[in-house]
Amino acid sequence: MFAGDDLACLRGPRLLFAGLSFALEPGGALLLTGPNGSGKSSLLRLMAGLLAPFAGRLTWNGEPVADAVDEHRARLDYLGYQDAVKPALSVAENLAFWAALADPHEAPTRARIALDEIGLAGLADLPGRYLSSGQRRRLAIARILVGGAPIWLLDEPTTALDTDGVERLGRALARHRDGGGMVVAATHGDLPLPGSHTLRIADHAPPADVLLADALPAGVPPGAEGRA
Repeated sequence: MFAGDDLACLRGPRLLFAGLSFALEPGGALLLTGPNGSGKSSLLRLMAGLLAPFAGRLTWNGEPVADAVDEHRARLDYLGYQDAVKPALSVAENLAFWAALADPHEAPTRARIALDEIGLAGLADLPGRYLSSGQRRRLAIARILVGGAPIWLLDEPTTALDTDGVERLGRALARHRDGGGMVVAATHGDLPLPGSHTLRIADHAPPADVLLADALPAGVPPGAEGRA
C-alpha cells in the first residue's frame, strides 16, 4: 500500500494544502482535481520524492518513504509537464534509452510493444524534432509503459492528445491496474480511470485568513517556513 498521512505542502510563503491523507492499494487509482495553483502538481512531486512534505508523512507498506527515498523512486514512473523528447534522436531511439534503463536485456522488445500500444509504431524512425505536440505526449506516455514501475504518477497526461490517444492511454491504464499497478493522475479533463477515487485538493486548502505562523507544526522555529 502507498499512503500519505496528514500531509501539508509549502511552496515559498504559501501553504497549498494541509491535513491531506490518501491510501492506494494495488490496482487502485486516485484522481487529483482542483483549480490551477491548488497544489495538484506539488502533491505529485511530493509523492515522487521530489519535494519533502512540510508536515505529515508518506509510507510504503507501512514503512516511511523518507527512510528509503532511492528505493521509493525506483518503484515509480513520473510523467510531468515536460515530455523529455530528444529532438535529434528518432522516436525509437528516444524510447530505447528509457527502456534500457528499466531492463537492458528486454529493451528492444519492450520499446516495440510500447510504440505499438500508443500508436507510434509507424513513426519509429522519425526524429523527435518533427513530432507534433500530441505525438510528443504519446512518446512520453510510452516512456511510462516501458518503465515497469508499480506506481504511475501522471500530471495532465491527456494534454494535446486526440481521441485515439486518450483511448489508447485508457487501455494502458487498465492493463497496468489489472497487473496490480497503481495510478495517481492530476487532470482538468476527462481521464478513463473507472473505479478511481477522487481527491479534491481544494478541500484541504487552509482558510484564507489563516496566517502561516498559525499553520506551523509545534516546535518549528520562526524562519523554518521557507522549506518545501
